Amino acid sequence: MTRQELKQRVHEAIERHAQAIIAVGEQIRRHPELGFKELRTAALVEAEFRRLGLVPRTGLALTGVRADVAGGAGAGPTFALLGELDALVVAGHPEADPSTGAVHACGHNAQVAGLVGAAIGLVTSKAMEHLAGRVAFFAVPAEEGGDLEWRLGEARAGRLEFLGGKCELLRLGHLDDVGLAMMIHTTPRPEDGPVSVPHSNNGRFGKTARFVGRAAHAGSAPHLGVNALYAAQIALAAINAVRETFRDDDTIRVHPILTHGGSQVNVIPGEARVETYVRGRTLDGIRDANAKVDRALRAGALALGATVEIETLPGYLPLRSDPTLMRVFKDNADTLFGAGVCRETGHRAGSTDMGDVSQVIPVLHPYMGGARGTGHGADYEVVDPHLAYVMPARALAATVVDLLWDGARGAREVVANARPTMTRESYVEFQRSIRRREVYRGDGVG
Repeated sequence: MTRQELKQRVHEAIERHAQAIIAVGEQIRRHPELGFKELRTAALVEAEFRRLGLVPRTGLALTGVRADVAGGAGAGPTFALLGELDALVVAGHPEADPSTGAVHACGHNAQVAGLVGAAIGLVTSKAMEHLAGRVAFFAVPAEEGGDLEWRLGEARAGRLEFLGGKCELLRLGHLDDVGLAMMIHTTPRPEDGPVSVPHSNNGRFGKTARFVGRAAHAGSAPHLGVNALYAAQIALAAINAVRETFRDDDTIRVHPILTHGGSQVNVIPGEARVETYVRGRTLDGIRDANAKVDRALRAGALALGATVEIETLPGYLPLRSDPTLMRVFKDNADTLFGAGVCRETGHRAGSTDMGDVSQVIPVLHPYMGGARGTGHGADYEVVDPHLAYVMPARALAATVVDLLWDGARGAREVVANARPTMTRESYVEFQRSIRRREVYRGDGVG
C-alpha cells in the first residue's frame, strides 16, 4: 500500500462517519462549559475514545483527556493532535447558557469534533498499523481567558497554578513525551478562506488593578471621600493616551474592562477594579507595553490620592508556526480544497496558549472555515457543519499519515529542524517570573 492509498482509506473512513462526527460537534455546541469546568464535554470525549477501543487518561489539568495509539511500523516521535474543550461568555448570544453565559462562539466544539473524527478515521481504517511513532489524541481545557476570580481561587487552593489549559499541561509534564503538535481552529473570517495558516500570533500578559479610595456620602460629604471609580477612569484614559507610543511592528493590543465601579449610587466608590490583557508580537514588545500600562494605572491613583494594587499574571506566549509542518499541511490542503486555496495569513493579533506549546516543541495552528459572524461575538454560528467538523478531521488525519509514514521520517525531520526557545523547565520558570504584585499609594503615604 502506498502513502496516498492509505490516506484515501482514512478519508473514506472519516466520510463514512461524517454524521457521527457532526453529532459530536453539535452536542458540544448545545452544552457549552467554561474553562477547567468542562466535565460534561470531557466525559463525551472519553466515551468517544473508549468506543474506539482506546484507553484514555482523564482529569489532566482538571479536565483534559488524552488517548494514545502506537504505530505498528516501529518507534518514532509522538505527534499530538489537540482540540480545546471550553466555551466562553458572550453577552447577547442567543445560544448562551442561561446560568453561566457560556457559548461556543469561537468554534472549540468544531475542534473537538475534528479531533474525534481524526481518531475515528485513523483507528477504524487501521491506518496506524502502517505508521511509526505514536499519536496522542488530546482534548485540552481552558484556552479561553475569563472567569478570572474563580481561576485565581483555584490557584490559591492549590488546584491550579497557571491559568490556561495548555500552560498547566506543560507545567504538569503531560506534554513531556510529545515531539510535535497540531490543532485546527475554526474561523468565520471571509479573508481566511476555507483554510489558512498564520505564521505567528500575539502573546499576552494578564493584569488586574484594584483601586482603593475612601467611601463617603455622595450627596452631603463627597469631600470626605476618595473616588476609586474616578481613579480607574483616569487610568483608563491614560492607557488610551499612551496607545500612540506603541510600535506598529509590535501589534500591541490593550483592551481593559471595568469589572467593579461602586456598590451604591449615593456612596462615593471606595473600590474599583479593572482587568485587561496586554498583547504583542514579541515578549520585548509586551514588556514595554506592560510597563506603560502600569504607569497609567499609577497615574490614576496619583490623581485622586487613591491606592492601586496591580497584579501582573502570566498569560500566553507568542505563537510561531513550524515551517516544515506548514509545508506538509499546505500540501494536504491542496489535495482537499484545490491547489492554491490555502492562504498564508501572516501575523494574527489574537492570542492562544498554543503559543506556549510552540516555544517548547514545533506546532501548527491552521484555521478552517464553516462559521460566520464575529469570533467571540453574539452573531457567531456554524453554517457549514461538514467544513467545520469533518474537513478538520480529514486534514489532521492526513497530516498524521504524511508525518508518520516511512518510519516517521516526516516527524523526525520536523523535530530535527525545530529550534525551540525554551525547555519545559525553563518555560515554567519564565512563567513564574512574570507574576508580581505591586501596591502604589497615590496619597504619598507609606
